[in-house]
Amino acid sequence: MNDSVSSLRTPLCELMGIRVPVVQAPVGSASTPELAAAVSGAGGLGMLAITWMEPSKVSADLKRVGELTSSPVGVNASLAFPVRAQVNAALDAGVGVVSTFWGDPAQLHDLIRAAGAVHVHTVRSPAEAVRAVDAGVDVVVAQGWEAGGHVWGDVASLPLVPAVVDAVDPVPVIAAGGIADGRGLAAALVLGAQAAWMGTRFLTAVEASTHVDYRARLLSADVTTTVHTGCFDGGWPDASHRVLRNQTLDDWEKAGSPSSPHRPGEGEVVARGPGGREFYRYDDMIPLADLEGGLDLMALYAGQSVGLVNDVLPAAEIVRRVVSDAANELGRWASRG
Repeated sequence: MNDSVSSLRTPLCELMGIRVPVVQAPVGSASTPELAAAVSGAGGLGMLAITWMEPSKVSADLKRVGELTSSPVGVNASLAFPVRAQVNAALDAGVGVVSTFWGDPAQLHDLIRAAGAVHVHTVRSPAEAVRAVDAGVDVVVAQGWEAGGHVWGDVASLPLVPAVVDAVDPVPVIAAGGIADGRGLAAALVLGAQAAWMGTRFLTAVEASTHVDYRARLLSADVTTTVHTGCFDGGWPDASHRVLRNQTLDDWEKAGSPSSPHRPGEGEVVARGPGGREFYRYDDMIPLADLEGGLDLMALYAGQSVGLVNDVLPAAEIVRRVVSDAANELGRWASRG
């Protein structure tokens, strides 16, 4: 690691045992052991989404990660669902970082703390950040409204991140939402965050389990293409999210955005996976690499930073470029002083 890049190392890096302040957001079903291992191997923190996994699958995926890298990885669980068994399996496998989201972190904190793992929790406001720290959380993720996938709050990253930093100092804060390159990482650090949490950028990583058609939509999108909506709630009711606009969303909005079961095309099978598994219009499922069918009708999760994503790269190269560019940006501005 050269001097300029090593200058980005923060206390959070020390806490998590990583070399650079880049965290791969769990990106739901697109996360794979290969993606998490590649990010971690490059010095960041790779993450696996475990909410909907069987505990045996959690164990198997973490074993696979361990075969690919000796660097730390993390797991993410949504507290909107029963996840104690999955988190237990991850902790039993020796995972060192557990991220929680969409609920009260206190319900799992004792379990995480007893295993000696770092507890990370995503928040939408300074007040929620304070409550999380009072519950014992070690690290706070401040998620801005620009974020892709499921979005917890309605405040943009630029005002949210420094407000959360001020509210919980000296607890480390990770900035999430709208970050896809080195300029975003540099900005997050200037705002007081100790790392950037990046999801949309990693959806086009070689190792992500995203379908080629989904990647093409991501690569052709711009910063105005996404919509914050409640359209794709099959499997996760009453959970707002940010997606690329598509025909399913257009048809639903034209119909007046009706609730289930009165939505246009509701109950229609739009894609199938291995073993004949069916996915329906309005499901909260993205087009994965092994699906077939009307993939453009599915939930195309993406953050507003999608307009900065212009290529498909190995995850390690994404980390390298983001960190190098951030160091260069901060160095450039420092030299002007």
